[in-house]
Amino acid sequence: VLLARNRQQKRMRSTTSSIAAFLLVPPVGAFTGTTTFLSSAQNKQNLGLLRMSNGEEIEVISQPDQEFLDKTGVFSWGTWGCGVSKFPWTYGDAESCYLLAGKVTVTPSDGRKPASFGKGDFVTFPAGMSCTWDVTEAVEKHYMFF
Repeated sequence: VLLARNRQQKRMRSTTSSIAAFLLVPPVGAFTGTTTFLSSAQNKQNLGLLRMSNGEEIEVISQPDQEFLDKTGVFSWGTWGCGVSKFPWTYGDAESCYLLAGKVTVTPSDGRKPASFGKGDFVTFPAGMSCTWDVTEAVEKHYMFF
């Protein structure tokens, strides 16, 4: 188990294990608390349908059913939260997340379509996308970078 407490994002991979652990930190000042995250390679394989390449749109699955959530394994992912705020963010890797609470509009800076989502929605952000997060209700989410 890794705890994220700093302003850096770090990824560790083991060549002898099927387990990949990620140390992830959200934008400075956007939250308080810590993040705990441990992910398996199998969990990443379950996300095959969610892999995106640069230039793709933000994908929002509104209120997915329990079978989808169980298959993706979201409840074993790390958690992150932030209060009402507005901040820039760039995705080095693609991210999928499931919102437990909150309302957000994410506006890409490169002309892609903005996406609004909230509690109960499953969202995938493409790798390489720079955007602005506009959090209008405090957010809590499960997330995974891949």
